[in-house]
Amino acid sequence: MNITFSIDALSPAADKAWRLQNDNTWRTCTYAEPLRENDARLTNKITAEDWAGRRMQKDKELGLIAKEKAGMFDFLMRGTFAHAVLHRLSAAPIPDKAQMIQTTALLEPGTAWLIYLNIAGQFKASDANNSKIIGNLDIAVRGEIASSSNYIGKQTSLNEELMHNTYLQFLGGWLEHLNTSNMGIFIPDAEKLKEESEYNSDIQNWQPESANHS
Repeated sequence: MNITFSIDALSPAADKAWRLQNDNTWRTCTYAEPLRENDARLTNKITAEDWAGRRMQKDKELGLIAKEKAGMFDFLMRGTFAHAVLHRLSAAPIPDKAQMIQTTALLEPGTAWLIYLNIAGQFKASDANNSKIIGNLDIAVRGEIASSSNYIGKQTSLNEELMHNTYLQFLGGWLEHLNTSNMGIFIPDAEKLKEESEYNSDIQNWQPESANHS
């Protein structure tokens, strides 16, 4: 898996964007566009997470200056903020249904669990009460938080229809993640799902960023 993050700043109306360069200056860009030679590339997820959500201040000489990270309610205010954008430079895997079922089966009902796909396309589970969810750059696609035995646990994992539909939802979210580079995507509604073969074909045909940009 060959991935990296860029840091893109986005205006309040999302009509202007800037990208951090290796020399700590910013160039104008289209948000989440392919990498260019002098773009800063962050391979450390923690460093990228530290950038994400920082408020940007415009400066006549320097262009943009990164300020403190936004508070919980700052995103309700207008402003330019930094975002970590994932760039894939190699093909993306098709998530493994068997792994999703196994992950679900191992969860104990009574705890608020979040099942998600990480950036490697692997199913993971996290205790929602004791883990960072918002702004976690390892969460590519997320399901709903659940604690009931109707949705998690060994018995639930034996429900073939539920597991099939849930897997299709994650495939739909994974494809959206690949097409948009957005993180923390919610799985789509069951009514909007396509056939598994169609998702598999779309994921297999998805193209990573060209080597010319890397």
